[in-house]
Amino acid sequence: MSFDLTLSEGELLVKLARTAAEEYLKNRKRIRVPEGLSQKLMQPCGVFVTINSVEGGEKELRGCIGLPYPTTPLAEAVIESAISSATQDPRFYPLTLSELDRVVFEVSVLTPPQLVEVEKPSEYPSKIKVGVDGLIIERGFYKGLLLPQVPVEWNWDEEEFLCQCCVKAGLPPDCWLMKDTKLYKFQAIIFEEEKPKGEVRRKTLSEK
Repeated sequence: MSFDLTLSEGELLVKLARTAAEEYLKNRKRIRVPEGLSQKLMQPCGVFVTINSVEGGEKELRGCIGLPYPTTPLAEAVIESAISSATQDPRFYPLTLSELDRVVFEVSVLTPPQLVEVEKPSEYPSKIKVGVDGLIIERGFYKGLLLPQVPVEWNWDEEEFLCQCCVKAGLPPDCWLMKDTKLYKFQAIIFEEEKPKGEVRRKTLSEK
């Protein structure tokens, strides 16, 4: 991965995500991109903001929305994704202000998705790597995306990862084996709070 971020840049992005969500929940106002950011943080990048609630050391998803393609400057994409993740994830009711002390923010900065080319679909599992790649499945109007951390958290192998990405797209699990289904892969640089409002660390995924 040629594009990389330092820990201090990661900290800035995670804090930006939390501030954006908090300000929106308090005042329904969208914060502006801070002035004086490095050119790197204003480069268009795909990004996802994940919010997890933490109870008794256990994490549970509370919201996750992002922009998969590099269409928006990174800092701006973080602000947009953080607000959407807190208020617009259709799987959850909007985050409340009182919950902010019980959730951790995670920012995943994505590389541009690359089409995975194979002679036959059965080769797909050998072309992806759990712990490294995130996936996008496309078939007609259907599209599903799973971040690289998801199969690691659920202990999936490559084949199960493909099946679950199809399910995320609203398709049958074996849809990746069908002709005309497109598969894209990408990688992510991930930073997360260790505890609510706590230290930010770079998250490393264990490869299978």
